[in-house]
Amino acid sequence: MALLKWIVFALLALAIAAVLAGQLGLLSGRAPDDLGVKNGRFKPPSGTENSVSSQAALHPDHPMRAYAEIAPLPLNGDGPATMVRLRQLLQAMPGVKIVQDKGDGYLYAQCTSRWMKFVDDLELWFDPANKVVQVRSASRVGRKDFGVNRQRVEKLRAGLAGQPA
Repeated sequence: MALLKWIVFALLALAIAAVLAGQLGLLSGRAPDDLGVKNGRFKPPSGTENSVSSQAALHPDHPMRAYAEIAPLPLNGDGPATMVRLRQLLQAMPGVKIVQDKGDGYLYAQCTSRWMKFVDDLELWFDPANKVVQVRSASRVGRKDFGVNRQRVEKLRAGLAGQPA
């Protein structure tokens, strides 16, 4: 019985330490220095199950291609109007900070989780050749995102369609 109490105490202490580390920003990771669109492409998906990309098919030999694949976002009107709407949707999401939006069809946001302060990097780009918004969302740290990046993109998709998220 005493061993069980020590195990419970240790797990509780570990959970408190993890939340404290998150609140202190120790789990946020570093912003990648290779984001953006280069030659009509985002960087490849992450090497682990913690990202989604509408351009995953451009990397057929990538080990996480199938996991990362997600459809691009459809236009709601024209490209600029869709990007304005996406900006509005992001501004309404808790923990989202728009870092770059120069009005050139590319938007970069950092999405921070509430308790652990994990940061995901979200990129949206109006692709004029394909008339869609390409998307890439990836966690900075961890091997799994437990579907958070995919859920965020699907929430944006629903918002563009005028559906409640």
